[in-house]
Amino acid sequence: MPGDASTGTFLQGLERGLAVIRAFSADTPSLTLSEVARDVGITPATARRILLTLEQLGYVRSDGRRFSLTPRVLALGWAYLSSLELGDIAGPFMEELSAKTRESCSIATLDLPDIVYVARVPTSRIMTVALGVGARLPAYVTSMGRVLLAGLPEDELSAYLSSFEAAALTEYTVTSVDDLRDVIAKADADGYALVDQELELGLRSIAVPIRDSRGRAVAALNVSAHASRSTPDSLREDVLEPLRECADQIGTALRRRGRI
Repeated sequence: MPGDASTGTFLQGLERGLAVIRAFSADTPSLTLSEVARDVGITPATARRILLTLEQLGYVRSDGRRFSLTPRVLALGWAYLSSLELGDIAGPFMEELSAKTRESCSIATLDLPDIVYVARVPTSRIMTVALGVGARLPAYVTSMGRVLLAGLPEDELSAYLSSFEAAALTEYTVTSVDDLRDVIAKADADGYALVDQELELGLRSIAVPIRDSRGRAVAALNVSAHASRSTPDSLREDVLEPLRECADQIGTALRRRGRI
């Protein structure tokens, strides 16, 4: 690192900004300006400039005295996860799941307020929206979004819900904050989410989390099917168990390769 600095390619400001982000943890989810300066080893004036910049960019929030990270900072990790050749690792398991269920399956990560597709095995075109790696959909109205929202810490979920603005995409779409909180809580309790024609008429999907070595939901796996050949009960009875098995297999493969 010193060698890089001597060649003029090392950006100390970037290093300090990343160090400030890393100062926050499960043990210290909120910090004062002076605590950040002390923990990172920088002056209070420098800490203030960095924190205010991060706040303006949406990565940090403040109550006037204490600072904490926002869900947007997770996009930095999800961008990394999205670049890990996830499709190569998860592909064989997803192909097997798709063959077993005879339905399309996908993996997505959370980049609020959306989910981002990072792998997909389609069987047929069942949506009017073309989906592929990099496609985005609103988190609140998707099964993968709901299991990922269920995995957020309470303060981050509350921050998301406080700015929640829903469009009724179909007559079945959940649009109230209280109802959405209820379905997210149910997804957390059940370990899966099922969305019935809320995103698009005729489309049902069921999703489960893919967890890292600490049990955190870092991605979600779903199976989607047309309503003409599925019911909510058939998805639970016939698809949920193989879906969970596939998510466990993918999570294990990613952990063994040191990816999550």
